[in-house]
Amino acid sequence: MIKMWAIAAILLASAVIAMLELPSLMKKRLYKEFGIVCSLILLGTILSIAQSMHMNVPNPLDLITFVFQPCSDFINGLLQ
Repeated sequence: MIKMWAIAAILLASAVIAMLELPSLMKKRLYKEFGIVCSLILLGTILSIAQSMHMNVPNPLDLITFVFQPCSDFINGLLQ
């Protein structure tokens, strides 16, 4: 029951943000920015709903660590 209210609040907040931001972008004919804002609102909404349902949401820091850990290990090996 609580998850339903959390999801409803997330959807309401996303709709309010979209209603505040998107009309001005369309009025100014900023179509690329409109598309980017729509994608970011959609991505944020999906990730927020997933987190409210206690799903495993990936952490961007894990990807950064995965990419740079070999480089860090190599430099530490050289300095020891």
